[in-house]
Amino acid sequence: MNKRDKIIYWIATGLLSAMMLMSASMYVFNNAAIQDAFTALGFPTYIIYPLALAKLLGLVAILSNKSKVLKEWAYAGFFFNFLLAASAHISISDGEQMGAIMALVLLILSYIFGRKR
Repeated sequence: MNKRDKIIYWIATGLLSAMMLMSASMYVFNNAAIQDAFTALGFPTYIIYPLALAKLLGLVAILSNKSKVLKEWAYAGFFFNFLLAASAHISISDGEQMGAIMALVLLILSYIFGRKR
């Protein structure tokens, strides 16, 4: 892996990690607002805390690089989470889909350049 690829990987993975940490912390510390958002999107509110935990565990799997299988599952989980989030925001026309789309782009960059490592 050349230096440019490493830089792209770490920037994408770092930004993705920051987004997931902020998201998980909002799920826990600003739960009332997140419950309102989930209700508006048509999602059940009981998945908020498990989803926050899944985001943190996914980051650990990606950043620790201990298990390739676990890392692949984490990437897959994030992919479906971001894709469903973007489509949910688009379907209700609330204009909030850009965060999910940006996360999806960062995830794809992290995955592609991480495979080159």
